[in-house]
Amino acid sequence: MTGSAEGAERMPGRLAALLIDASAEAISAAGGHAGGVYLRSRTPGLLRLAVLEGLPGPLFRPWWRLHVDRPFPVADAYRLGVEVALPNATETMRRYPQFAAGLPFQFGSLHIPVAGDSGVFGVLTVLLPPAPDATELLPVRERLARLAEELGAALEKLQDGEEPSAVSWEGGPVCVRPPASRPPTGRLGRFVWDPVTGTVTTDERLKLVLGPAAGAAGDTVEGFARAVSPGDAEGILAALREAAGGRPPALPLCVHAADGALRLVEVWGPYDDSAQAAEAALPGRGTVRGAVLEPGPGTVADSAADLLPEGVFCLDRLGTVVYANPRAAALLRRPRSELLGRTLWEGVPWLNQPTFEDHLRGALLSPDPVHFHVRRPSTPGREPAGSSLDGDLLAMSVYPGPDLLTCTLRPGHHVADTSSGLPDAQPEQAGAPSLSPLYRPIVLAIALTEAVTARQVSAVVMRELLPAFGGRRLAIYLLQERHLFLAWETGFPKGFLAPFEGVGLHERLPGVETLTSGRPLFFDSMQQLSDAYPGIALDATEGARAFLPLIASGRPVGSCILGFDRPRSFSTEEQTVLTAMAGLIAHAMEKARRYESEAALARGLQQVLLPRRLPQHPLMETAGRYLPGTQGMEVGGDWYDVVAAGDGLALVIGDVQGHGVQAAATMGQLRSAVRAFALGDRPPDEVMSGTNRLLIDLDSGLFASCCYIRLDPATGLAQAAVAGHPRPLLRRPDGRTHVVDLPGGVVLGVDPQAQYPVAELRMEAGAVLALYTDGLVERPGFDIDDGISALRVALARAGSPAARAGARSLASVADRLTAKARHTADRPDDIALLLATRRATPLHRK
Repeated sequence: MTGSAEGAERMPGRLAALLIDASAEAISAAGGHAGGVYLRSRTPGLLRLAVLEGLPGPLFRPWWRLHVDRPFPVADAYRLGVEVALPNATETMRRYPQFAAGLPFQFGSLHIPVAGDSGVFGVLTVLLPPAPDATELLPVRERLARLAEELGAALEKLQDGEEPSAVSWEGGPVCVRPPASRPPTGRLGRFVWDPVTGTVTTDERLKLVLGPAAGAAGDTVEGFARAVSPGDAEGILAALREAAGGRPPALPLCVHAADGALRLVEVWGPYDDSAQAAEAALPGRGTVRGAVLEPGPGTVADSAADLLPEGVFCLDRLGTVVYANPRAAALLRRPRSELLGRTLWEGVPWLNQPTFEDHLRGALLSPDPVHFHVRRPSTPGREPAGSSLDGDLLAMSVYPGPDLLTCTLRPGHHVADTSSGLPDAQPEQAGAPSLSPLYRPIVLAIALTEAVTARQVSAVVMRELLPAFGGRRLAIYLLQERHLFLAWETGFPKGFLAPFEGVGLHERLPGVETLTSGRPLFFDSMQQLSDAYPGIALDATEGARAFLPLIASGRPVGSCILGFDRPRSFSTEEQTVLTAMAGLIAHAMEKARRYESEAALARGLQQVLLPRRLPQHPLMETAGRYLPGTQGMEVGGDWYDVVAAGDGLALVIGDVQGHGVQAAATMGQLRSAVRAFALGDRPPDEVMSGTNRLLIDLDSGLFASCCYIRLDPATGLAQAAVAGHPRPLLRRPDGRTHVVDLPGGVVLGVDPQAQYPVAELRMEAGAVLALYTDGLVERPGFDIDDGISALRVALARAGSPAARAGARSLASVADRLTAKARHTADRPDDIALLLATRRATPLHRK
């Protein structure tokens, strides 16, 4: 955990104000306890947390950046443009296991895309108490959808006239304290500063807080700062100026009045909503708002807590210590003056421990108290005078509340923590990255289950493993015929790894010896590496290196190399975790090899089975396209065909369930059966019934959909039968396009007695008939009917006068209809498309 949250880069003040107001309204509307807004960044495919309200930013640093292709609810909401509602932890684990593994606590969440006319800007997110099921969240979802729509419209207006990236976010989030659930018992007053005129306007309550100094508070901003805190006036002025430039401080300023009383100063701005300013009887238009809180002794606890024998301290929802009794200060080995007004990780740096972070997150997100042990470092001579400390273990309990977390401390008497299931945390080295629970081996294992190719495995390792340990370089070598070949690299100088390509297992290199010996090798610096391997080529950095063997079930798979920019040591715990992760990576790579071998076989089989060219006819033009999926086995059972059927043509398209070799092989058998029936010029219903019985007799356990149309090119009359397949589209010569209304039967392979009714249609000269599989029109989170409507519109436009002016062939129309899918990197299903058109006059062959 770092000392403080990173502030956002200098951003337009209106943008920050819009996001802060929207997150506050969303939390209030949902009855939640935390929330925020993710915005797109200038880095393609990367979302950044712009505003976090109700939670301490440093404690949630692993979620500040999020790639849109990750299986996380925010990413899905942004990428798919759909609301994601997770009522409880069970539903979260079922749908998003990676997200749930990082935050395994009892809470629900809502994630609503924020979009405008120009596209999706980001996602509005709210965390709320768990609900039994998603129906309980329907009223809340409606309110949040309206808020997201209003925010999207405001962001669109803000972006007008600016660059496309004007509404984006860089850096860390602005952390905002949520409104208190009940009025504070201390004294609080508000103020507004106008940077243009220099005047400061205070409300009556702030005048009571400032007392005799209130008279000079409104003359100048300098006088106001001195009235609030004579000793911290420069810090207040700096915060106000930063806020005027669009960078309000992420946390309140802890200052002291002239008599030494603690005061908290919070600053927001600039703010230009004149309506709300007028409602508060304060100026508006580009002003900076703020509040000064002078906590009373009853704000956090009764003064009797000072006399308790156990330590008691309280945190607000941003992690700031607002109360600590003397015993807590003694047990934490920090004077009370260094605790109050500071975040806990600033006041007590040795609490920068993964175990403590995890439990504190749980208390912030869940309604139940947490109990655990933390290990306090041994620092003789640091204890406050007169204290009596019993050992290095402290037993801690954290009790959640709507505004405050109450924490109790007592000596642990060396009792191990059995409640957490984790070893006692050791203080980390200064500056070393925290090994957050997000990056435990179980999380990497969950991520790897969704990676099925070597490149996908490598990408998961880069995304999940490197940030956990602060690494900047990664290289993965795989073993082939007793030589190591580079499968993935990132962060190394261009060409640096080229001399190591294809090295044999006899070479004395750390990447080789870690595999042959089965032992990981850790070097704190490049000097250590050079001393162990004299003459080895080194890059320009002086950082540490870790060489991990990739061994799966006793079989060598390859080597993994992690590189760091600076020297560092590896604790015993880190070495253990890295070694365990290497085993997970090795097993994932072995699985990827098997998948890729099977995928290559399936691709080869499918290429053989799909038609190389379609038969020509003087009165007909046809064009087909096939695109494999890009997930999993990549190839499936989609196919298309055009077959001579007597004096006509049979147009066929089908989709076998599943992916892989079996689906491709079954597709080949069905295509052959349909061709045989078509060559015999059998009626469409007999073709469907015969193919159905064949698939059932094959006993493959698969089923298939199919559309079969027998067309007479001379008259344009056609007969069609459908088995559970999307209906074709027909574009008339005048451009009108509609879905052909055909009766249908059940999918093939289910019912041996199934009937497939035949319908007739007429195809005019110049009309275009489009047959397709569901991969072209189906998208996760969207209704398939919407996809069919979009394809219908695209087919109509492809035949518009403007398109015909370019003398487009049917093949070019097929390319236009599949262009978007062809340029989509993440296709969950394969796609088949078959187009056919009648010519007005016969095409004379030369």
